[in-house]
Amino acid sequence: MQKVFQYIKSKPIVILLLAVPLAIFSEYLHWGELAVFILAALAVVPLASYIGESTEELAHYTGPRLGGLLNATLGNAAELIITIVAIRQGLLELVKASITGSILGNLLLVLGMAMLLGGIRNGAQTFDRRQASNNSVLLILSVLMLLVPSLFSAAIGPERSLRVEALSLGAAAVMIVIYVLGLIFSYRMPHSAVAPEIPLNSVPTQPRWSVTTSLIVLGLSTVGVAYLSEILVGAVEPVVEAFGISEFFIGVIFIPIIGNVAEHLVAVQVAVRNKMTLSVEIAVASSLQIALFVAPVLVFVSLLMGNPLTLVFNEFELVALIAGVLIAALVSADGESNWLEGAELMAIYLILGLAFFLLPM
Repeated sequence: MQKVFQYIKSKPIVILLLAVPLAIFSEYLHWGELAVFILAALAVVPLASYIGESTEELAHYTGPRLGGLLNATLGNAAELIITIVAIRQGLLELVKASITGSILGNLLLVLGMAMLLGGIRNGAQTFDRRQASNNSVLLILSVLMLLVPSLFSAAIGPERSLRVEALSLGAAAVMIVIYVLGLIFSYRMPHSAVAPEIPLNSVPTQPRWSVTTSLIVLGLSTVGVAYLSEILVGAVEPVVEAFGISEFFIGVIFIPIIGNVAEHLVAVQVAVRNKMTLSVEIAVASSLQIALFVAPVLVFVSLLMGNPLTLVFNEFELVALIAGVLIAALVSADGESNWLEGAELMAIYLILGLAFFLLPM
């Protein structure tokens, strides 16, 4: 029993595992749409954390290069599962909103909170300026790739949707190629943001789990996230209708936080420990993985499911993405951060969040 309490103390997020059976009961006992949505969201959080933790444990056995590939591929597995379920249920706008929200959340909320708390604790902090410059170029490139289909759609009109779908597929293929090239580059240049080789928990240097245990935890967590995602996504439309919260707001704010909260906490924790380079890598790597890997994969998956997803975003999403990437690039350009810059990033995120909430959709 003492070991259990010690484990809970070292990993408080495990307490949320209690929400897993409660979410299932709430679905079958009809506790109400809001209760189902909240409990399912809380239940996904620890399971997403275990997906990341088991992946990191496997990385100890596969070596740094293949481990980096595992982290890069499965780093956003929970959110990928949630969005695939949403595609299957035809909630395409929710999916696109979650892509926007993930990129903005990592660059403004997570990075801002890391700079704020890290700056308060340690004063001015430094990180790899050259890597920050490379990251900024990749971020700008990824946003431009997301921008082109939207501009193309506006230019030719909605009546030629097949051409927009074709362009989205082509853009998705190119983005995956860029992502793969980034992985290859990361093998030759350590600490690349596309596939960071440093384990996200940044603490243990020796594996705590065996390969079998890691695979079992990974498999059970993935199945759990998939099942709970069905419950979570199924409750979205009833919550929208009952409480007047837009589907867009749920996608852009809640879904990204639910799928990546454990990773977000790690980024903030390492910043407080004065490891700002790692914190920046975590935040930027997640954004790049969403833009260059998750979004393109979703385009191809949606085609297989018969609900084609295009990379056409609304005007406000595009402005927010461009502004978020440019501001994050400017803040990180000098290789130094402080609490004021963190507060500025968070302020921008809060303003955008309020605008997303009030935006009629």
